[in-house]
Amino acid sequence: MRVAIVGATGMVGRELLQVLEERNFPVTELSLFASEKSAGEFLHFRETPWRVEALSQRLNGHSELVFLTAGSEISRKYAQIFVMEGAIVIDNSSAWRLDPHVPLIVPEVNLEHISHSRLIANPNCSTIQLVVVLAPLHQAFGLRRVVVCTYQAVTGSGYKGVNQLLGERENKNYRKYYPHPIDLNVIPQCDHFEANGYTVEEMKIIRETRKILNLPNLNITATCVRVPVLGGHSEAVNIEFEDSFTLAQVYKVLRAAPGLVITDENKPEAYPIPLKVRGKNEVYVGRIRKDDSVNNGINLWIVADNLRKGAATNAVQIAEKVLFS
Repeated sequence: MRVAIVGATGMVGRELLQVLEERNFPVTELSLFASEKSAGEFLHFRETPWRVEALSQRLNGHSELVFLTAGSEISRKYAQIFVMEGAIVIDNSSAWRLDPHVPLIVPEVNLEHISHSRLIANPNCSTIQLVVVLAPLHQAFGLRRVVVCTYQAVTGSGYKGVNQLLGERENKNYRKYYPHPIDLNVIPQCDHFEANGYTVEEMKIIRETRKILNLPNLNITATCVRVPVLGGHSEAVNIEFEDSFTLAQVYKVLRAAPGLVITDENKPEAYPIPLKVRGKNEVYVGRIRKDDSVNNGINLWIVADNLRKGAATNAVQIAEKVLFS
């Protein structure tokens, strides 16, 4: 399999290389692309150094599978070009996620939506871990309303966010990226604001969840917060179901769901935290409890590595299902 990664030197690109190696993905030839600034660097894959090339210097029609991780502008410019050259393209940006002709895929949830598409969108990191939990619960009890509050690590902003946090923490020079200090602070803003007062990140969760679950009228709202954590997104989620339920039934549904790990069942203080999920490919759920303020309500806590299941792992899982199932 001739594989290309566009944006190879970024955080998601580097994580993709590691996930491909860990999962023994059948890469026979690897093309690594980045900006002119990063061209000439070497990245290691299976103990072999591979040279990073400028995307502008790429060879046409060469790759069979392309991972795009270089942002929306690059994806809009190059995705269809790669498809026309015969490649399957998995795009990690927001460029194509809401396009009605492009499937937005989480393999545990809606793999059947891929059909014969050669361009597939990878959802937002916060959306992925949310829908892995929501999908089996909706199938069992029906979703009436979802309220999600996210606590998002600085790796969700790439190197710029990490550099600001470490710069503040270590009292070093850094280029400011967030509108406020992030160390010893929380910032209730992820991305810029839309006209309705919600941030782009909040609307991504709302719109993408509706598309993935095929619930265009789902009552869902979100508040996204940046926290001084290096890796791993957390979510406090309140759900109101259409049907009645017992906690035993909820545990049974979640235990049987693919890609999920329950970490607090009958284990006090065993709830998931970002430090424990870094480098893991699963979605972790805990603090499961009834919400007695509404009919058929429940609260739970979801944590996942945003560079893994929230990006690289989900993309590789899509590739595995499309190419080898």
